[in-house]
Amino acid sequence: MSRVLVVEDDQTIALGIEYSLKQEGFQAEVAYDWAAAKAVLQQEEFDLILLDVALPDGSGFDLCRMIRERTDTPVIFLTARDEEVNVVMGLDMGADDYVTKPFRVRELISRIKSVMRRYDKQPAQRTEIRLGDVVIDTAQAQVFKQGEAVLLTSLEYRLLLTLANHPGQVLSRKQILEHIWDVAGDFVNDNTLSVYIKRLREKIEDDPHHPKLIHTVRGLGYKAGVGVETR
Repeated sequence: MSRVLVVEDDQTIALGIEYSLKQEGFQAEVAYDWAAAKAVLQQEEFDLILLDVALPDGSGFDLCRMIRERTDTPVIFLTARDEEVNVVMGLDMGADDYVTKPFRVRELISRIKSVMRRYDKQPAQRTEIRLGDVVIDTAQAQVFKQGEAVLLTSLEYRLLLTLANHPGQVLSRKQILEHIWDVAGDFVNDNTLSVYIKRLREKIEDDPHHPKLIHTVRGLGYKAGVGVETR
């Protein structure tokens, strides 16, 4: 049974989410502030974290940064702040999704299931996709560069896989977003995709400022720029 940590200072919202998660078969635990969340995360492991940005004793962004230093556990931000700068900031820190309040519980549950599906490692025949010196192990949903593991968020992984699965083909921003985002939100736009591309380049390119693996095709979109091999 998947375990979800809900970090939310509004007791009504937190208890409502906790109830809905349990109805859907999840185990759920609630932390009402930054300190409580930090204490729980130091002692327990979770399959996903729902994280409010505005906490009474600290920033959800800071908590997300701490989480990312320790683990690749999926993070979904919950916040009433729907300004684009906050959306991009959260995604740039490694959040996997971003839900603004007020939200419908059904949509939130759908987002949670969608993110967790991306992290699931289903047994399958081993398949490797090589993009330059980067190897994508699709059976284990892992990425390696020159033999070293590269830690990607689920969205970064899906973005890389989407481009690698279409070698030499220019994909429009809309096509890419349809592949990496199962449930579209209003904040999914050109700027957020640019954030993903920038983060991914920083992790897999030798020189992110002069990329050789992921090319920008001005006015059209992006494409994988090196010969791709599938094994």
